Amino acid sequence: MSNKSYVMWNNKGGVGKSTITFHIASVYAENNPDRDVVVIDMCPQANSSSMLMGGGKDSELKLQQLISMNEPQTIVGYITEATLNGDADIAKYSTKLREVNPNLSNNMYLISGDGNLELIAPLLSERAEATPLSAADNPWIKIHSIVRFLTKKPINSERPCTFFIDTNPSFSIYTQLAIVGGEKLLVPINADDSSIFAITGLFNLIWGTAIIHPVYGKYTFASKAKSHGLVLPKISFLLGNRFTQKKGAAHAFKALSNEAIDKMYSEYKKNPDKFEDPVEHINNLQDFESAYSIELRDFNSAGVVAANQGLPLSKMDKHTYEVYGERIQVAKEQREKCREAIELLVTKL
Repeated sequence: MSNKSYVMWNNKGGVGKSTITFHIASVYAENNPDRDVVVIDMCPQANSSSMLMGGGKDSELKLQQLISMNEPQTIVGYITEATLNGDADIAKYSTKLREVNPNLSNNMYLISGDGNLELIAPLLSERAEATPLSAADNPWIKIHSIVRFLTKKPINSERPCTFFIDTNPSFSIYTQLAIVGGEKLLVPINADDSSIFAITGLFNLIWGTAIIHPVYGKYTFASKAKSHGLVLPKISFLLGNRFTQKKGAAHAFKALSNEAIDKMYSEYKKNPDKFEDPVEHINNLQDFESAYSIELRDFNSAGVVAANQGLPLSKMDKHTYEVYGERIQVAKEQREKCREAIELLVTKL
């Protein structure tokens, strides 16, 4: 068995990238004990790292310990060593999550996020644009392939890995590294106008599908990726986060949900090569939605508890939890529906 890698990205914030990453990775690890599951947190906010490390204030302290080491045991430490030395040891920068969060499976690991991603971004950009030292030297490819090379490595020599890469909505160079690192792209979208408008931007930023600007076009990531022959991930699934609210809800919300899928289908018709090949031929919108769209439940209070306590849905077996002095109720029906939606997605990965 070989390694797999999934990158979670949308250029709009607030669509649930980190929360979905936490739940997908934890369920995937439970269902695939023969694989090591590694979350690479490429977001300076490190929200998925916080959840995976147990949530709440304790996780912040644990994260700061990793960040403040002389050689940070974070994604910044890994990228720095790989940039300076050409490679880095994945084991040196990974955290075995069971040791800091007993709620998670024994086969889960984290290369944690780090706010210093913002600080090293100018260095990465400078290195990427450096003058090649020979005909065989390609600094732009070297820098942009750091995370891709990481995802080819094992944590344990005889076990394959599945990597889930969390991202920041900005299209900074560290986000570009994250996107290149994934073989498959998972796109969470909300049923709102800004998510719909962001879809065009997503396609243009990664693949340059819009008209190329006569002045700035040659400087874009998409143009450089094409000129360097860099293989980019393809869209695997559209994750309709909170789409299920449309059922029985206001007509306006349902209209927005439908419009988001319509917009993606429009992009598919123009750029089918940016999507993974479907199992069956796509003839219409219904076929497209069936092949690529998965509706996730709104996590509501279950999401609050999961984030605060690093608790996967499978371990959420109580009706009431305390979060910062407040008693939060989690309805069993809601929790089970959330879990069923995540389980469905995981079976398709």
